[in-house]
Amino acid sequence: MNPLPIRNAMTVDVEDYFQVSAFASHIPRESWTSISCRVEFNIDRILALLDEEGTQATFFTLGWIADRYPAMVKRIVANGHELASHGWAHHRVSDQEPHEFREDIASSKAILEDIGGQAVLGYRAPSFSIGRHNQWALDLLEEAGYRYSSSIYPIQHDHYGMPDAPRFAYYPRRANGLLELPITTMRVFKRNLPAGGGGYFRLWPYPVSRWFLQRLNQLEKQSAIFYFHPWEIDHQQPRQTGISMKTRFRHYYNLNRMEDRVRALIRDFRWDRVDRIFLEQDA
Repeated sequence: MNPLPIRNAMTVDVEDYFQVSAFASHIPRESWTSISCRVEFNIDRILALLDEEGTQATFFTLGWIADRYPAMVKRIVANGHELASHGWAHHRVSDQEPHEFREDIASSKAILEDIGGQAVLGYRAPSFSIGRHNQWALDLLEEAGYRYSSSIYPIQHDHYGMPDAPRFAYYPRRANGLLELPITTMRVFKRNLPAGGGGYFRLWPYPVSRWFLQRLNQLEKQSAIFYFHPWEIDHQQPRQTGISMKTRFRHYYNLNRMEDRVRALIRDFRWDRVDRIFLEQDA
């Protein structure tokens, strides 16, 4: 009998369209409460899709969102998914002092655990904003009771990235401490290419993304870590004015195709929650 295919981690970064870092200079945080949210509608679409395909995932959720939509958070948990933290209000770790970050991760963890009724073990930094110059954040995550982080993207990017970081799960500070789970990349010509979702998944033709993950599973024998956002399946979201052409392209390109691509990806590979893939084998 052939062994079961490698399980890959399906993850969702639960934030709304107006909370992305690229819009931070155009949509101030103090205006968030006056903007009509679309996250609940889109999360329900994602939950229906995952249920239809018999797939469970990890939802990295903002505390700000959980505070306003507790019933949505409870639906995520009731459907068998893992609840994890994405911080409180999408502040980049690189923009915070240690004491601010400590409060951010503690408050988001507390509200998610209170609403979800389950331990929150994982954290993902907004915009993958943990890198070479703020590794202290990993110590504070472990101190706050997190078991793993998925915050370092080993690519070269104009807003984030740590291209010389390991490509697969590793302990960045000490053995058996906090586990870091980098977003999936493919090594091509001595360079890491993004292969784990987000805008790149909308940019690459789907067969390219599928080929990347097939090589990862079959040749490197590694589990992929894939992510997307609720707003990425929402091509009817309000369009922002006054943003650069680069930002417009990155945010809106292929939104109308994203849901079908995610469905195809779920059907083409085997998926599960982060904790079941990495923590159970780590125990």
